[in-house]
Amino acid sequence: MKLWQRLTNFIKQHLTVLKILFVLSVLIFVIIEVGRITKDLNGEAVKASLASQSPLALLALTGLGLLAVTPMLNYDFVITELLPGKYKKGYVVKSGWIVNTFTNIAGFGGFLGASLRANFYHKEASQKQILLAISKIALFLLAGLSLWSLIALILMYGFGLGLAYSQYWFWLVGGAAYFPLLMIISHIRDTEFFSDMPLTREIRLTVGSFFEWGFAGLFFLVIGAFLGVHENLLNLLPAFMVANVLGVISMVPGGLGSFDVFMILALGQVGINSNLAVVWLLFYRLFYYIIPFLIGAVLFAQDAGKRVNDFLEGLPLQMIRRVAHAFLVVFLYFSGIMMLLRGIAPDLAFRNEVYVRLYPYTFFFLDRVTNILLAFLILGFGRGIANKVKRAYWPTVILMVIAIVASIREDSSVRFIIFLGIVVIATVLTRKELTRTQMSFAWGGRIVDWVIFGLTFLFYAISGFYNAPAIHHRRVPEVFLFPSERIWLTTLVAVLVAAATLYLIYWYLGLPGRNLNDGFDAKRIRAVIDEFGGNEVSHLAFTRDKQIHYYQVDDHDQVFFLYRRKSDKIIIMGEPVGNPEQIEPAIVDFMQLADEQDMKLVFYEISEQLTMTLHEYGFDFLKFGEEGHVGLADFTLAGTKRKGERALIHKFEREGYTFEWLQPPFDDDLLSELKAVSDSWLKGRPEKGFSLGFFDDFYLQQAPIAVIRDSSQKIVAFANDMPTGDQTITSIDLMRSSADAPSGIMDEVFVNLFLQSQAENYQYFNMGMAPLANVGTSNYAFAEERLFHLIYEYGYRFYGFQGLRSYKNKYVTRWVPKYVAYRKRSSLLFTMIQILLVVNQKVDAKPMGFWQKRLARWSIGGFNLFEDKE
Repeated sequence: MKLWQRLTNFIKQHLTVLKILFVLSVLIFVIIEVGRITKDLNGEAVKASLASQSPLALLALTGLGLLAVTPMLNYDFVITELLPGKYKKGYVVKSGWIVNTFTNIAGFGGFLGASLRANFYHKEASQKQILLAISKIALFLLAGLSLWSLIALILMYGFGLGLAYSQYWFWLVGGAAYFPLLMIISHIRDTEFFSDMPLTREIRLTVGSFFEWGFAGLFFLVIGAFLGVHENLLNLLPAFMVANVLGVISMVPGGLGSFDVFMILALGQVGINSNLAVVWLLFYRLFYYIIPFLIGAVLFAQDAGKRVNDFLEGLPLQMIRRVAHAFLVVFLYFSGIMMLLRGIAPDLAFRNEVYVRLYPYTFFFLDRVTNILLAFLILGFGRGIANKVKRAYWPTVILMVIAIVASIREDSSVRFIIFLGIVVIATVLTRKELTRTQMSFAWGGRIVDWVIFGLTFLFYAISGFYNAPAIHHRRVPEVFLFPSERIWLTTLVAVLVAAATLYLIYWYLGLPGRNLNDGFDAKRIRAVIDEFGGNEVSHLAFTRDKQIHYYQVDDHDQVFFLYRRKSDKIIIMGEPVGNPEQIEPAIVDFMQLADEQDMKLVFYEISEQLTMTLHEYGFDFLKFGEEGHVGLADFTLAGTKRKGERALIHKFEREGYTFEWLQPPFDDDLLSELKAVSDSWLKGRPEKGFSLGFFDDFYLQQAPIAVIRDSSQKIVAFANDMPTGDQTITSIDLMRSSADAPSGIMDEVFVNLFLQSQAENYQYFNMGMAPLANVGTSNYAFAEERLFHLIYEYGYRFYGFQGLRSYKNKYVTRWVPKYVAYRKRSSLLFTMIQILLVVNQKVDAKPMGFWQKRLARWSIGGFNLFEDKE
């Protein structure tokens, strides 16, 4: 009892795993059984037999064979009535088809059928209930054969049909006795076993069994008619029933062996030669057993796959779809290139051994122009499939249907058709992988396509030079020779038309979907900062050179992102601004929206904490540098450490330089004076934005400005405040001085800013980035970081990396690492180049008009010209 209890507990604890193992074991059995069937069938005999029938006849036999199997489904509908719970009709039909076709071909004395039914109908029934229901049904499986045995005796001795088989009356009498005995036992003995088997249900099972054996016999006779047998086919019905009785007694699935031997002998007794008898039996096995079984195997594989997929949380199906998508993309590009080579340079292509070997696995078009046009179309939509664009699917399907039909006309070999079947399956599986509404052309994709198309046009340019009639050449490479100038011109026109069509395809695939840019609205920006606080980059929103995307909850702004788009990248400046509790949902939402439009997020200059969060969402990262923070609580000019700075400040005081902290709004005269300082500092260099501010009247009106005046009250340096929305940290953005400002003026600005921020109770002052500082210093760092370290060490001719860090280090009390985070499998080289292009992009800053300046000056409490006045 203890052992039984342990076994029961083990089964309960591991029931799901045991079910999966059972399903997998049956799948293995199916594979082995299919292999056995394939091995037993003589391939040449099958081909010869099938060749004797027209395609329409084979289709009719397939349909009739499937129809002959359908009465077996009655058993499963009755079983579900005996069990608790409700089952959909479609589910019962699918399950019944699998069980009955499997049992037909490999019954194992009913064990396989019982096991499969227990697997399909266990949802709300206990093991005992299932076994009882299956046992009751199993008793009636032979009821129909028993009735047909009785009918066979009547045909022989009542109508004189099949008298040639009268010596086998004993087997028919034995078979006919089964049904009466079953009815007597089930009704005379009052047992609980038959309590839920009323007469109507028994009749229903008997009728179903009757049709099962009758349809099988009728189908066997119909095969004879298709084979042109002129004998009265009803004479063979008693022999068919005798053969089935012998098959049942032999306990061999489907009566394989005993049934076949007897039927060959029986057919010989009525003058049918053995060759025709073998073909007859072959057709019966093929259309009644094997084809229904293969359909059942496919259905079972689908069901088993669904269960395994559900158990593994959808991972297997996801992997299969990804593999199918990758296969389809490779096939489309492979086919496009192969067709292009055949259309452009067929002689060169077919002289290449590799091309000749690969050529049978692509599409076939004899016409040169058609190859070129279809190649460009396939490559164009192939790019859309590679980028997972929804609108590329159906045009690709139409192209493939045309190409497959045309190709099969050229090559109808079984191997090629099977290969095309795999391509079709991959195409169907790929559909759900296409989730994007538009195509964004990544640099990597552009390079691949440009190489293909560039080489094509280069070939035509060279061949045009060699084929020009006005130019004579001593030796012309054969590859560039065309049969005639007309053919060269025709194919060139085809290439140009295809290129124009390709451009239209890319335009169609790239049609914009939802606009991710919600536009600049100062009121919305200030509302988020006022409610949730800002960060180091939130004030840069007012430069208006970046796009802004908001994340909302219940139509209420929670988070916004500052970004610019470059190719297929959305480069986000710094960290998202807004509600800390909604940062992660906002990132996930933005990732999904960007992915729908075939774009990838890149986060530039972010903290270690956000970097680790993004790593959980599939981002790689790279340290980009360090940000210097000055601790204001302990900052003082007293002591020996600040002796140099203290002396410098005293010098400026003696020379009459003064510090002022100006509050907006600012008048035109002040802005003009600041502009003069800025222009002097720029020395004709263009303004750059994105990660930095630039001189813009509207931007400068948004926060206080620190200025240094000389003894004549002329402004010689200034810096605009860059508030972060809290009292923890502050910073500045623009810090500019005129050409006639004295040396050390920046220290004068910084020291006074530290003291000003200290007076306003800030804890830290952000000195900004030291790019590439402390990046790749370890021998175990990433190779890319090691490369950046070399740039930091030896790139002083292009940028003062070390000098910038050394200057800031005079004041900085802590260095905070900053990172770049980008999606995995993205090219780091392309990503960094795109970031540099965005960061170094020139700013087209338009000056504020007269009314803009007046309205900006009148703004109170953060409301300005872009806000509704209240």
